[in-house]
Amino acid sequence: MSEPASDGAGDTIDRLELYADYVCPFCFLGKRSLERYRERRDQPLEVDWQPYDLRRGKRNPDGTIDHDADDGKDDDYFAQARENVRRLQERYDVEMAQELAIEVDSLPAQQVSLHVKREYSDRWASFDEAIYAALWEDGREIDDTDVLADLATDAGLPGDVVTDALEDDGLRATLEERFDDARRQGVTGVPTFVSQGHAARGAVPPEQLEQLVGQ
Repeated sequence: MSEPASDGAGDTIDRLELYADYVCPFCFLGKRSLERYRERRDQPLEVDWQPYDLRRGKRNPDGTIDHDADDGKDDDYFAQARENVRRLQERYDVEMAQELAIEVDSLPAQQVSLHVKREYSDRWASFDEAIYAALWEDGREIDDTDVLADLATDAGLPGDVVTDALEDDGLRATLEERFDDARRQGVTGVPTFVSQGHAARGAVPPEQLEQLVGQ
């Protein structure tokens, strides 16, 4: 779990790990809360993205989602999830194109995102935000390679960055290892915010993030 980082001059920089999956509406809303918290801070906050796979066990070989797979989520669960999304939209004053995206698989987006984070770290934050905005604000399908290519181009990334990432079997294996590591760390749902060995799960308000980082 995360520990405070140093800026090299002896000063400690607060650090927060964010376990998230692009197809999770609460991750999108949690990032809006995180933005509010960062705006109110006087000091910088280092945020480290950790990928998580909500579709594990429900993904068919062709990338489609198997809704018959038993993951414990029934109609009542989804009805409650939609209600919670609407409540948080109002709390954070956010407009969304959809409340859930149960047909969309985030695996391609996460694989490209991990590649961008490694090779073009200065542009990763913009690309990461663009993926969330494309799905939740514009209703675009982020498992479509053409959509990812458009987002990459808009973020100033090379034109072949998407194909390079998706054709890299080693990168896919690394991503799967990151998913496994998240579960070994005890992460069972997203978003999960972690700081100095303490965790908060869900699209928690900025005040709770402040408490988490300040512990």
